[in-house]
Amino acid sequence: MALKSLAVLACLIVLASSAVPKKGRKPANPPARVADDSETDAEITSSCPDDGFFADAEQCDKYYECRNGQIIEKLCPDGMVFNDYSPEEEKCDLPFNIDCSQRPKLQEPIPAEHCVRQNGYFSHEDPKECGKFYYCVDGKFNAITCPEGLVYNDKSGICTWADEAKKKGCGAADVFKFECPAVNETFALTHPRYADPDDCQFFYVCINGNTPRRSGCKLGQAFDDVSKKCEWARRVPECADWYKGQLTDAELDALENPPTPKPKPSGSSSRRKPMRPSKGKQIEE
Repeated sequence: MALKSLAVLACLIVLASSAVPKKGRKPANPPARVADDSETDAEITSSCPDDGFFADAEQCDKYYECRNGQIIEKLCPDGMVFNDYSPEEEKCDLPFNIDCSQRPKLQEPIPAEHCVRQNGYFSHEDPKECGKFYYCVDGKFNAITCPEGLVYNDKSGICTWADEAKKKGCGAADVFKFECPAVNETFALTHPRYADPDDCQFFYVCINGNTPRRSGCKLGQAFDDVSKKCEWARRVPECADWYKGQLTDAELDALENPPTPKPKPSGSSSRRKPMRPSKGKQIEE
């Protein structure tokens, strides 16, 4: 009986010890830890991936220079943003050329006269001045005027057609004071043309029948609203005297009948000297 009791007691001790987990033991395959966005964004500020120049994750005009494991935080000049095309180049560019949609923050602006920021292209203060804008460098401005009929485009920083700029108060009808006549859909697809009622040299092209764009004929010509093309002004009855006071009859004649250039001679003789046969050699016939 004593032996049986000891055997039972030993079994109970073994079972109890196997049921208690051992301290400090880790699972064989722990789940992988996924870094959140804040940790990912902070990586560049704590360690360099490589030598070069790297954009900030949130601010478009901020970037970092990495050299030998050292990180230097930098800012582009006010109004410029960092061009992250290549980590080998340190380049700040105009915002029109860079996509900042994923890092929209910018440094506080430093405005100057006519300049919203120290550098860049900016609209005229008067919203009615559709074709005027400023180009600013280090807070110094240059006033620029678009070619006639074009509007400064805030999105691209260049002069474009009014319908492309989509600028409030600067639509095609506002700029040209001209509205395309209503036409049927088939005719609208031909982009019909109409004479400028105030200037014989110019005409309007109605894109898709409803968006006017101003175009013009060359000097000495006028737009014929019957043939819908440019003709010499003296051949268009309502514009026959349009250039009087601007061009003389002789100048108009020269434009209408330019001198015919003389044809170049087709068989020009060679200026190269004939080669003389050397002594002792015969010329093959």
